[in-house]
Amino acid sequence: MSASHQHDHDHDHANHCGGGACSPTSTVESPATSFAADALLLRIPTMDCPVEEGQIRRALEGFERVRGLRFDLPARMLGIDAPSAAWPPILAAIEAAGFKTERVSAPPPAEDTARAQRVELARLIAALVVALLSELIHFFTPETTAWKLAGMGVAAVAIALAGTAVFRKGFSALVRGQLNINALMTVAVTGAFLIGQWPEAAMVMALYSLAELIEARSVERARNAIAGLLALTPPQAEVRQADGRWLLVEAKAVAVGSSVRIKPGERFALDGRVTEGHSAVDQSPVTGESIPVDKAPGDEVFAGTVNQQGELVFEVTRPASDTVLARIIHAVEQAQGKRAPTQRFVDRFAAIYTPAVFFLALAVAIGTPLLLGWPWLDAIYKALVLLVIACPCALVISTPVTVVSGLAAAARRGILIKGGVYLEEARKLRTVAVDKTGTVTEGKPRLVAREVIGERVPADAALSIAGSLAGRSDHPVSQAIALGLQVQPRDVQGFAAEVGRGVRGELEGQIHVLGNHRWIEERGQCSPELEARMRVHEAQGRTVTLLADAQGVIALFAVADTTKATSQEAIAELSAMGITTVMLTGDNPATARSIADQVGITEVRANLLPQDKLDTIEALRQQGAVAMVGDGINDGPALSAATIGFGMGGAGSDTAMEAADVIIMNDDLRKVPETIRLSRRTHAVLWQNIALALGIKAVFLVMALFDNASMWMAVFADMGASLLVVFNGLRLLRFPPGR
Repeated sequence: MSASHQHDHDHDHANHCGGGACSPTSTVESPATSFAADALLLRIPTMDCPVEEGQIRRALEGFERVRGLRFDLPARMLGIDAPSAAWPPILAAIEAAGFKTERVSAPPPAEDTARAQRVELARLIAALVVALLSELIHFFTPETTAWKLAGMGVAAVAIALAGTAVFRKGFSALVRGQLNINALMTVAVTGAFLIGQWPEAAMVMALYSLAELIEARSVERARNAIAGLLALTPPQAEVRQADGRWLLVEAKAVAVGSSVRIKPGERFALDGRVTEGHSAVDQSPVTGESIPVDKAPGDEVFAGTVNQQGELVFEVTRPASDTVLARIIHAVEQAQGKRAPTQRFVDRFAAIYTPAVFFLALAVAIGTPLLLGWPWLDAIYKALVLLVIACPCALVISTPVTVVSGLAAAARRGILIKGGVYLEEARKLRTVAVDKTGTVTEGKPRLVAREVIGERVPADAALSIAGSLAGRSDHPVSQAIALGLQVQPRDVQGFAAEVGRGVRGELEGQIHVLGNHRWIEERGQCSPELEARMRVHEAQGRTVTLLADAQGVIALFAVADTTKATSQEAIAELSAMGITTVMLTGDNPATARSIADQVGITEVRANLLPQDKLDTIEALRQQGAVAMVGDGINDGPALSAATIGFGMGGAGSDTAMEAADVIIMNDDLRKVPETIRLSRRTHAVLWQNIALALGIKAVFLVMALFDNASMWMAVFADMGASLLVVFNGLRLLRFPPGR
């Protein structure tokens, strides 16, 4: 399959930096942990909320050499994966956006970050208490100059405690002509203080800063929901030494090929292949499936999963930095950086909404006294209230927190969605095309019949040739033939695979082919007698493979596959959702129809080459959004052409990881309707959030214009709307499976 998977709809690639405001992609690990050696690690003191993250993303989205960004807002850290030659212009772009940067060699310890967060929270609570004291002075003290000065001094202390960073960022934005959230709050609080509304100015700044902190923490919770799985992997593993002793070694220091022992109840620290022992393993952290899976020598095991019964010894197949679990987390982090369609719409709307309300406030402050005779102080106060209402934070944060929560909820269930665009587009699917082998069926066929045709080639020689050719192929049908024949492999010269047909190779000086019915027909080697023999097997749902040389067909092999226990339920769920399922297969029509009938699929397209599958998908797309579900190299073009490609990941198959838009880690077809349900739910929450953010703003905008809103109410509206959309989005983390 092609790793450069492209669709004809708009895709945001990970190396495009995601763009747009509030597109979170951070993790609990340090920002540099999964970057290449040439990564640039920066501390940005004024970057502490999703709005600033969005500004930096927009500043860097034109840099094609930036391969990835990793934000850690609590630590104010940014990791940039880019070659060192690109660093100077990158740093210049960040500083041009108003952010001072500090080069660091390593992220701060987690304890330091946690301590800094506690200090910040204590400072903001102190600011809130001092602001409340200024309100009490305003309401309960005599109207004397001394008390006024005292109240102003207390308010100034509260503003300094809560808003120093806001003022610094706000003035910087105003100098550059930007009307961002910090600029609006700077103007509003400064104006309120200057017209004598110092208690409200103090309270607004304290509440705003506290709300920003809560929002940032909530967004971090959503984006770290899946990364926290990495903590499930033990830091050490018990490794066999050269002298046979077992020794605890740091997992990151264990070499590929080492033998590791794991006892019942312990978690696997690394990926590997079982070499000794039998047990059952809970693979839910990787596949989302809670039913334990039996493991025996030759079976794969994955980091983060739990050994439940017997002791196992396994050979390490991947380093600690490249386990399936680590790759899942990395894939989700990349997905979190891609803007969804709704997020792009919100960003465009916010870019218009904020300046519009700012100029409306300016018109109220200047125009109403001149045209309507309003008192200047009253007009300015209303304008300042409008500025607070104009803050776009609730609006721009409404989409990323929802999309990130949806991506994390899917990953927890063994569904890897490679971007918000696919999470949103899945709800539009009208047709789901499924491959047969390995998708609807187990993909583990077995040889059930063999016939040597004629006496031209001795039976032993025919079976030996077939077994030798089949043993060189990785196709499931060929593997079943090789396993069933159990012959001593012979040397094959010029071996080659013909995609969608079979394999060829030279044995005993002759070219032999081992292929399907179509290929034999193309070679002109079919006969009525052979067709009759094949029909007997095909009517029973068997796949027929033929061995032939230049003179004719030598032998016939019948292979049977069984449907997955979950396939029928998955097809029924899709049908109940109003989605049509079509089977696309390179197998013969009789076998395809037999399998389709077992699982409830009514529409079957058989005898398809990869190009035929591609043409079918393109034709289906004319009728609406279509998904392709597959697992083999034959499915690559069709996966690319579909609106959404679902890859049966087999707990991290490299091919599926690269080619598909959505990876199903446990190969369970029921995950397809579950993804569509999650998409529909995410879409509903997205628009709930947009309606909440805009609705609350609209109500207070009208109230402000008709003299029924104060700055207190405005900041509560802004803070309340922001927190409402954040917590509503976080509900997706608890999305129930099967609904």
